[in-house]
Amino acid sequence: MTIEKLAGLNDDAVDRNELLYAESISKWYGSNQVLKNICLTVNRSEVLVIIGPSGSGKSTLCRTLCGIEHLDEGTVWIEGQPWAHRKQRGKPLMVHPNYREIGLGFGMVFQDYTLFPQMTALENVTLGPRKVLKLGSGEARKRGRGVLDRVGLLDRANAYPHELSGGQKQRVAIARELAMGRKILFLDEPTSALDPELVGEVLDVVASLARSGLTMVLVSHQMAFAKQAVDRVVFMADGEIVEIAAAQTFFSHPSTERAQRFVEKIA
Repeated sequence: MTIEKLAGLNDDAVDRNELLYAESISKWYGSNQVLKNICLTVNRSEVLVIIGPSGSGKSTLCRTLCGIEHLDEGTVWIEGQPWAHRKQRGKPLMVHPNYREIGLGFGMVFQDYTLFPQMTALENVTLGPRKVLKLGSGEARKRGRGVLDRVGLLDRANAYPHELSGGQKQRVAIARELAMGRKILFLDEPTSALDPELVGEVLDVVASLARSGLTMVLVSHQMAFAKQAVDRVVFMADGEIVEIAAAQTFFSHPSTERAQRFVEKIA
């Protein structure tokens, strides 16, 4: 079913800096409610990190916001428009008439790279622009080489995944999303599968993208990076958002007892 109009939308009240707004999002796996009435705003050119103990719902939230998982209740608004909406669990999911096209603005970088092993780095990066965006081969290659250069891997354009380190594979995965021209990039623990000495090269790319103004939502356990390179911290526990604050404020003066205990453990 498509969304034509949701009652209560006031165009005059739309924040033009707001790229994504999650309103009362809930998600279940069977009888287990993994997201509980989540409300969250992501602004343009903002870097937001989601942190919290294991099992708190961080990855599920990212997957639900970008449409990989369907929400069970709530609404996701994109640039002031309702993109996906379900009034109540068990009711039909309603989506924007241009649901797929709007969804192309979201990119997801996973923990395990998900590269095609039989394709070179450049072929992995140009597949989406050719097949989905319908770019010509020459234009796709030009774009692909540009984003590989942006992540510091132009010299490895013709290498196959088995010839790349874990950090290089993850940078190719990031380049693949950049080649699609995403408006917002979700990164789910992008360094968790890497050897410690390779973590820095991926975080350097993420920091560079942040400086360029790319909107990103990052799930990470890299607290030192979060302190220095993100705008806001979203702290989750037990499927709920417990606290949202500017990075420096959160790590120096968390306002909730649950967040205080978390910060004390990672200090």
